[in-house]
Amino acid sequence: MKLRFHLVSLGCAKNSVDSESMAALLACEGCQAANGVADADVIIVNTCGFIDAAREESLAELQRLTNLKQPGQMLIAAGCLTQRFGAAVAQQVPGIDGLIGTRRWMDIVQLVEVLRNRKTPQTFFYLPEETEVGDEDLAVPRTAVQGASAYLKIADGCRRPCAFCAIPLIKGTAVSRPPERILADARLLQDRGVREINLIAQDTTDYGHDLGIQDGLAVLIEDLVKAVPNIDWLRILYAYPGCVTDRLIEVIAGNPQIVPYIDMPLQHAHPEVLRRMRRPANLEWVHRTLEKLRSAVPDVALRSTFIVGYPNETEQAFETLLDFVSEVRFDRVGVFTFSPEVGTESEALGDPISSEVKVERQRRLMLLQQQISLEKNQTFVGRILPVLTEGVGDGITLGRSFRDAPEIDGLVIIDGEHPLGEMLPVRIDSAMPYDLVGAAAD
Repeated sequence: MKLRFHLVSLGCAKNSVDSESMAALLACEGCQAANGVADADVIIVNTCGFIDAAREESLAELQRLTNLKQPGQMLIAAGCLTQRFGAAVAQQVPGIDGLIGTRRWMDIVQLVEVLRNRKTPQTFFYLPEETEVGDEDLAVPRTAVQGASAYLKIADGCRRPCAFCAIPLIKGTAVSRPPERILADARLLQDRGVREINLIAQDTTDYGHDLGIQDGLAVLIEDLVKAVPNIDWLRILYAYPGCVTDRLIEVIAGNPQIVPYIDMPLQHAHPEVLRRMRRPANLEWVHRTLEKLRSAVPDVALRSTFIVGYPNETEQAFETLLDFVSEVRFDRVGVFTFSPEVGTESEALGDPISSEVKVERQRRLMLLQQQISLEKNQTFVGRILPVLTEGVGDGITLGRSFRDAPEIDGLVIIDGEHPLGEMLPVRIDSAMPYDLVGAAAD
């Protein structure tokens, strides 16, 4: 199959991994990556269907590419949006040749073959009734590399009951990858000279549950440390409240390769709101676990995400969230306004809180966190931190410290132009709410 393909990946890092894996499967069949849309025989858009803004972006990109498509070119819509709303996508964007969902991304080659051999121009739906994400990776890595950093997917899907979240409807229940495949991917990344591996899944702390592995994430990380000793940073993303175990904390504290960084989306801090969200509502556990983390790993960077404007979130409940954030003092916080998702439990609750109130609450929480983040950053002034360099130009270099996950956190701005992909010791000279500024240490 000698075709050229152009792949557009939208949405999160987990989507990026699926995109890279589809590209690898096509390459195995002799396909080549095109220089752009105009040079491609096959155009693939890996869509995101998580929230309204992501869906609109995906539809807009599909429409744009439909308008650019030339005779003989094939346009395929893949990913989360097509998994949930395939028929609606095809109706809203006429001109799409084929659709494939996120649960069977590994069948992209078969879909391309079907489209090449079809006799009619009708849209072909490759959306088999699968209840969960397929676990056959066909020997392609489940990674996405960006410079000297990489994402490594350890599981897919989610079995949590969150009332507001459509991920189980899109992906199905959690499916862990066998540990030997994950270790093989990590070794490949090490051989490529990658300096940082970010472990991702919808819920990394649920890893191994379906495989019968107790404390699976801690076990996996212990194996990774042995398998890839030359990887500088191993970072854990997307931990679920209640599942950061004592053993996991011990593993983080006892292995310098593991970045002292925990991303734990809590979503709220008022027990009644959390119960309506169908999220863990034991705030005592949260405080106790964060105390354990800070005691065992004094420099640990804590990140969380919150939703404001959930149905029936009173002003008092929101004030409870503000007090909680003020007390806990996270290093990083993301804040989203609630929007009801079709098919989720929260859809029945409607959207009773006005957008003006939601945006105002988002603003108030972010203003509070900006001051906390600034004060946290200021404590690093005068210290020397290892920084992974990622961009250079105009007399400066951009990089990230251990406190900064790719794409979602801040940067370290370094005076002068330095080689990329290096762990550069940087003396921090000043701080801003999100970024640090410094110079290479002597």
